[in-house]
Amino acid sequence: MSHNSFGHLFRFATWGESHGPALGAVVDGCPPGLLLSEADIQPFLDKRRPGSSRFTTQRQEPDRVEILSGVYEGRTTGTPISLMIRNVDQRSKDYSAVAQSYRPGHADYAYDAKYGFRDPRGGGRSSARETAARVAAGAVARKVLGDAVTIRGYLVELGGDAIERAAFDAAEIERNPFFCPDADAALRWEGALDAARKSGSSLGAIVEVTATGVPAGWGSPVYHKLDGQLAAAMMSINAVKGVEIGDGFAAARLRGEENADAMRPGADGPQFLANHAGGTAGGISTGQPLLVRMALKPTSSILTPVQTITRQGEASDIVTKGRHDPCVGIRAAPVAEAMMALVLADAMLMHRGQTGR
Repeated sequence: MSHNSFGHLFRFATWGESHGPALGAVVDGCPPGLLLSEADIQPFLDKRRPGSSRFTTQRQEPDRVEILSGVYEGRTTGTPISLMIRNVDQRSKDYSAVAQSYRPGHADYAYDAKYGFRDPRGGGRSSARETAARVAAGAVARKVLGDAVTIRGYLVELGGDAIERAAFDAAEIERNPFFCPDADAALRWEGALDAARKSGSSLGAIVEVTATGVPAGWGSPVYHKLDGQLAAAMMSINAVKGVEIGDGFAAARLRGEENADAMRPGADGPQFLANHAGGTAGGISTGQPLLVRMALKPTSSILTPVQTITRQGEASDIVTKGRHDPCVGIRAAPVAEAMMALVLADAMLMHRGQTGR
């Protein structure tokens, strides 16, 4: 299988399957001399870890990361950093029916059509389990970026129910299991997800991720736009079906004077009066907060019977047993943060390589 890597100067490749003995990432291009230990990576994995609440899959994985290479005496050496996370709570028998019939909405048929065979246990490489490796790699990217850049992901909509923007409270994001900045919305979502799970169904979500402290000038024109790289990174996350930068599709409903990010002189450069563009112009960062939004479909593995076909082409109905997230969007927030960090670390090093600053 090809195309398991992402990035240019700062690159990472993930490996492993949902029900294999382990999964992980190899990070290449990390500058030498950075302080790095498992303790720097683990907090981000804990945010994404399954079984953390009743609203996520009850698969119990500690997701303890091990650094196998690229670090000596607590500092990066400039050589590839290999990260490993062991799988300890697989239940492959839950997928015996999936081996014979395709799950609609999942990658079962597409993988089989491409390769002629597939690993049905938890979806193999197409499982959201793969994103644990991305989060580990993203923690290394944050070390490259340093403390000046702050990245934050959160849910703004679940099952069609959106937060109230006027009630946005950043401190609330860490207080509920949804990474939701609106306390009232989080309470409503509890009931909605409980109902969906009890009925054997699932819900979709919209995740927003922002980055502040990114200086003006990162990214490149035309074919390597910063917003293009961010869109590609977010679209690579399992279940993502749409990505917006800034106002996104809403910008099409504005007039030119409304959509323009007006400027006035400021003490340290231009003072922007709006951020409809989401922190980029011409594919290059403007110094404003980067803003990306992504839509995630409902989980495809559900207990409600769905029409499908077998591998032999016969009509069938399928019910997917096992342990699954009733809303994959919840644990996608830490993954979106990681992908943002990985893109920005690459952009920072490329900018430094081209301009020397």
